[in-house]
Amino acid sequence: MDVEETLVLVKPDGVARNLTGEILRRIEAKGYSLVDIRMIEPDRALLAEHYAEHEGKPFYEPLVEFMLSGPVVALRVAGNRVIEGFRALAGTTDPTTAAPGTIRGDFGRDWGLAVQQNLVHGSDSPESAARELALWFSA
Repeated sequence: MDVEETLVLVKPDGVARNLTGEILRRIEAKGYSLVDIRMIEPDRALLAEHYAEHEGKPFYEPLVEFMLSGPVVALRVAGNRVIEGFRALAGTTDPTTAAPGTIRGDFGRDWGLAVQQNLVHGSDSPESAARELALWFSA
């Protein structure tokens, strides 16, 4: 059994649309455990560290601005192969093409800002999960 932890963020669009409970329900229904949860108003410094690998890319500044637009719910989630499993549960980053049954497929909207406003973030590797969890759950 490959039990691991990952960071899941309910982005400002998910919080604003009152989808946090439904997203939590799906995570728990999949059999994953919520280890920690907090609502955060992220500042630019936190987001700059979180998205450091994307700095300089065309979508970087719009993404940071979007993530500054409202509260974010940060989740520490644990389970067997949870990194891979949550990313499958979330669906592809583009809500228009995300499969039905996934969070983005069922609730995502294409505002022409699909990469930013796609409801959730999930770490993409054990290394990213460790780094991101340390950022969002440091205090």
